Amino acid sequence: MQRGLVCLAGLTVAAISCGCGGSVKTTRNLPTTQIVVVKDATREDLLEKYNAMARGVKSVNATVELKPTAGSKYSGVIEEYHEVKAFLLAERPTYIRMIGQAPVIGKTVFDMASDGESFRVSIPSKNKFLAGSVTLERNSSKPIENLRPQHLLDALLWSEIRKEEDVLFEEFNDEKARYYVLTVLRGGYRTEILRKIWFNRADLEVARLQEFGPKGALVSDVRYSDWESLTGDQRQSSAAVPGVMAFPRVIQIDRPHDDYRLDLQVTKLTLNEDIPAERFKLEQPAGSELIRVGEDAQEKKP
Repeated sequence: MQRGLVCLAGLTVAAISCGCGGSVKTTRNLPTTQIVVVKDATREDLLEKYNAMARGVKSVNATVELKPTAGSKYSGVIEEYHEVKAFLLAERPTYIRMIGQAPVIGKTVFDMASDGESFRVSIPSKNKFLAGSVTLERNSSKPIENLRPQHLLDALLWSEIRKEEDVLFEEFNDEKARYYVLTVLRGGYRTEILRKIWFNRADLEVARLQEFGPKGALVSDVRYSDWESLTGDQRQSSAAVPGVMAFPRVIQIDRPHDDYRLDLQVTKLTLNEDIPAERFKLEQPAGSELIRVGEDAQEKKP
């Protein structure tokens, strides 16, 4: 009996010791996101890949499903617009036109064009025709009216990185993917960021293109995904240009200072075909109100 009590006391002390000062190990499996890194690249590799795309794509003829969203959580105004079917033409150096039509009925919602110096936008439902300089900054209190055709042009036809431009190279990782980032600098009196180009390390395709204005303002933030290989008439003469072998099917254009976003789903695509100049011309519809964007109300003309 005495020996049993001693053993029981020993076990009790051991249990208390484990609970107070001992170590208790608990294993718990946490959900993890596997990051697959398929390819590595150097700064020079990525510069050449980006510039090959910038040089190789001369023109774009596409049919897209377009969803514009105006307003933001910061302004407190969110306006959702129905998806429209849009026919888009873009050609270097500065020509673009896009016609948006309502689904099923095919009624034109908007028609916009730009030649690099001025833009013209027809809105038949409001019987208005807007015209102004492409250098005009945000002017309308209605965000969707700040949409400019050249914003799409910049997202589709990239500016080439020149040899004299300074470019930084870095890696960036998050819980979903890993990236290479090229940062192009703007020189002058004070060095600033001009552009950031994000490459997804899974396939080394461009995933994001950010453009910055003076004082570091984020002017444009474009995301690219669903890159597909070019085949048949999609390639056209681009097949002869090394490095241009794919094109993104999903493009999201975010203009934070213009307070709107465009989501594009490319459904039909042809690259580098010859586009007649007259297809970029947009004339004012008869009887519509002409609005000179950027001018005072007194300067608007009927």
